Amino acid sequence: MKQELDDASRAALVKYRMTRATETIKEVDLLSDNGYFNTAVSRLYYACFYATEALLLDNKIQAQTHSGVKTMFGMHFVATGKVPIAIGKTLSTLFEKRQSGDYEDFVFCDQQDVIELKAKAIEFIQYISILL
Repeated sequence: MKQELDDASRAALVKYRMTRATETIKEVDLLSDNGYFNTAVSRLYYACFYATEALLLDNKIQAQTHSGVKTMFGMHFVATGKVPIAIGKTLSTLFEKRQSGDYEDFVFCDQQDVIELKAKAIEFIQYISILL
């Protein structure tokens, strides 16, 4: 079991994870401009993942794995209506795209995929920022 954070430490970690989310989004254009579309999609996933971790942490909800983060987010925020389904679905979509791009053969994202998914990732992170 993880150690309980005090309020100041939790706030600092939430801020750090949101900074990671926004910095990670910035990496996407560099990767996409150089033709690394699968990696760009992976970075989009991680940007949303970091923001989701921040949200869970801010609400004192623990998750140990990527699937756990996805599950806790769905249970506590999407299922309760705090996050609209369309926005909440972004995390699952990016998780699936990252998994298939990283682990399956002959799966290729293209520039259009990155453009569309980046817009959704930015919207997702902005929504999380509002909740924080």
